[in-house]
Amino acid sequence: MTVTLEVEAGDWQSIADLDALVKQVTAATLPANENRSIHFLLTDDEAMREINREWRGKDKPTNVLSFPAAPQPVPHGEVAHLGDLVLAWETVSSEATSQGKTVENHTRHLLVHGLLHLLGFDHETDPDAELMEQKERDILSGLGIADPYQS
Repeated sequence: MTVTLEVEAGDWQSIADLDALVKQVTAATLPANENRSIHFLLTDDEAMREINREWRGKDKPTNVLSFPAAPQPVPHGEVAHLGDLVLAWETVSSEATSQGKTVENHTRHLLVHGLLHLLGFDHETDPDAELMEQKERDILSGLGIADPYQS
């Protein structure tokens, strides 16, 4: 797995060992034999609002956006790109505070959520949402994090 992490804006560096956190979540979420690249962009609400408006037609920031890569031929010796994830600092940290979670654990949850989207999971129907949420619970439990959907 090839992971690239770009911190564009926001106070993401306040998370201790951010690179290790991203790699830990990626390893816990993706199948062991998944040999692809993923790009993580950590930014602020202003940039996220622009991305969300451009790609989804929603003129507001959100916590995480997933952009799965289109299937493509892969040159010999290279790995296919799975996709890109974008997280917005102010939204993520604000949600963590309002939900009584650490920003680190909320970031882990959103990374798992986004990675599952890259793998093809969604929450458009109740059965799909239940399946995706259970996958999130299982992965997060393996990381020692409590059920994020429990009140």
